[in-house]
Amino acid sequence: MMHIADLPDTIAVFPLPRAILLPRARLPLHIFEPRYLQMFEDALKTPERLIGMIQPCAGSEALQAIGCAGRVTQFSETEDGRYMVTLSGLSRFRILGEVSGFSPYRRCDVSWTGFDRDLGTAAETDTEFDRAGFLALLERLFVAQGLSTDWDSLKEAEDELLINSLSMLLEFEPEDKQALLEAPCLATRRKTLVTLIEFSLRGGAVEDILQ
Repeated sequence: MMHIADLPDTIAVFPLPRAILLPRARLPLHIFEPRYLQMFEDALKTPERLIGMIQPCAGSEALQAIGCAGRVTQFSETEDGRYMVTLSGLSRFRILGEVSGFSPYRRCDVSWTGFDRDLGTAAETDTEFDRAGFLALLERLFVAQGLSTDWDSLKEAEDELLINSLSMLLEFEPEDKQALLEAPCLATRRKTLVTLIEFSLRGGAVEDILQ
């Protein structure tokens, strides 16, 4: 198990709207821009192999205050030099300031304080989770939006994997995704997710396809 003291004070960040990573979850990335190819190659040279996923603020070059760092755990290179990368979520972080310099990608000084729970190896649980009611609500969303998924896998998934995967995959507005990321515990994230799904069923737009 890693501790806060083991984590670097400065990390590379990958600003990407509508894309969040959560602890103990996995995020696939398709990296092809030269600056992010350099970021990835530089990350592989460090012992931690960390990349910080963060959303930019709407209509601005500024970054949200909180993101989540992932460790490169799998990658493959295509014939034309692109990378298919998997990040495994490690811990959320708070940005303290951006580092100036000659790097083609953005780097930030970060604080890991307040996110000790993220570094645990055990999955979070939600004692008040009504799985049957949640899956029924989710099915209504999928039917309304013409989506499909592997329902057997969803029914068998642990609480954290189910809630966090849906939080990452469903295409909510960036500010809603940020609220899911910043939720202090799994129960709060689940309640936020339910609210967003119910809003979508009342006329909001969720345009996502789960394979």
